[in-house]
Amino acid sequence: MHIEIINTGSELMLGRVLNTHQQWLCRQLTDLGYAVNRQTCLADDARQIQAAVRESLSRADLVITTGGLGPTSDDLTRDLIAQLLGRELSLDPETLSRMERYFQQRHRAMPASAKVQAMIPAGARILRNDNGTAPGLAIEARPNPFRAEGRPSWLILLPGPPRELRPMFVQWVIPLLAKELPPTEKSACLILRTSGMGESLVEEKIAIPLQKLVEAGLDLGYCARIGEVEIRLAARGDASESIVQQAEAFVRELLGSLIYAVGDETMESTVVRMLTERGKTVALAESCTGGMLAHRLTNVPGASVVLKCGLVTYSNEAKQEFLGVSAAALEEHGAVSQTVARLMAEGARLKCRADYAISVTGIAGPGGGTEAKPVGTVFMALADEKGTSVQRQFNPFDRETFKFVTTQQAMDMLRRALS
Repeated sequence: MHIEIINTGSELMLGRVLNTHQQWLCRQLTDLGYAVNRQTCLADDARQIQAAVRESLSRADLVITTGGLGPTSDDLTRDLIAQLLGRELSLDPETLSRMERYFQQRHRAMPASAKVQAMIPAGARILRNDNGTAPGLAIEARPNPFRAEGRPSWLILLPGPPRELRPMFVQWVIPLLAKELPPTEKSACLILRTSGMGESLVEEKIAIPLQKLVEAGLDLGYCARIGEVEIRLAARGDASESIVQQAEAFVRELLGSLIYAVGDETMESTVVRMLTERGKTVALAESCTGGMLAHRLTNVPGASVVLKCGLVTYSNEAKQEFLGVSAAALEEHGAVSQTVARLMAEGARLKCRADYAISVTGIAGPGGGTEAKPVGTVFMALADEKGTSVQRQFNPFDRETFKFVTTQQAMDMLRRALS
């Protein structure tokens, strides 16, 4: 099955808005057993949009467009596709009534221009929008005038805002695809997330042992992200599930504790889950990360059960007052040191009465480094009832990346202790 996605919107081409549709839709379709063959991103230009849709319809079984269904002058997709397929537009009373209720519930007058969103191409199925005004549309081109022998194609038109597109896709498009365009073959896909080793070294460890499975149909891929590497294990066909399961067993045996999660689970959600399962708590003492460690953990639902407190002790005075770090230690070793990292973690654990405490102190740059401690140097410590361990890391990145990588490494210390 051939699938193409067309994202429209001048704001995407200008770099003013991040195009999250391409990643999200591809992930959804992959999980359902489909493979996307091509993606296109276009400005709000009538000729470009019509040409792109015509070209995609000439070869694809399914074409999904995003954007261009709203009420403004740059929302062109619905009208252009209706014109391209020779479908007349007519006002749908039910859609118009829904829109009127939408504005009434918000105590706003509906602009006259908004009514254009209720203009529906002949033969189109309406995909109700419960989070906005513009409905999505599903159109079957049967026969398809742009494809050899008139082979049919489906065209799905989705609104641009993610908060409207995503629930619409889940609620309406997935059932439609299951009925009208079910996957033509079995498939399986698994993502293993690792931390603590670079992409090339990960490949070096697993590529050769997995070679026979690759020859049997395993699609082995890697994606290096900040502070981690994802390993993609995928296959198609009747043996796909067995191949992926065998590959997973090999990778787990070879990488062991480097694997911290499966699928979408993040490092922070892994740590919160493990703390919760074990009935343990954690305290944080941050300097160079400025609260990012607390921010990431508190993004996880249920973090309040395990996170006792987070202290951002950016200055030496704060380290002394809130964590009990001595002036002598700061004078002798410096704020960025193994000794101070240890004292910060131990002070936070004592102060907050937590089972574990993590501390981080480092030089984010661009200034402040020395020959002995260059920019990017960071010390992190983990304290628990058994004692305190300290790691020295070197993260010579821009400040934002430095903070993210450092928090990833610090949480990985805790994860390994919990394991």
